[in-house]
Amino acid sequence: MAKVTSKLQVTIPKRIADRYGIRPGDEIDWLEAGDAIRVTPAGEPSEGEDPVLRLLRFDAATARQRAREADRAGQPTPERRGWSREDLYARGRAG
Repeated sequence: MAKVTSKLQVTIPKRIADRYGIRPGDEIDWLEAGDAIRVTPAGEPSEGEDPVLRLLRFDAATARQRAREADRAGQPTPERRGWSREDLYARGRAG
């Protein structure tokens, strides 16, 4: 998790920087992508990039999302666990 400083600076996590070859002094681009922000090394094509590459990235993102959803499938819900948040509040009150 990265934090924004008072000067609106962001530190790129080392794992991400290593994976994408980002080094101190490199320039990066901040691109609006709907409700998200896409960060890319400067010079990497964004608009008009190869459609095959875009589809491969989309497929990879879709696979990651499906994996996240599968991980969440086993998490307990109020219906499965037998109690709700309201039950906890009510249990602590007398009367």
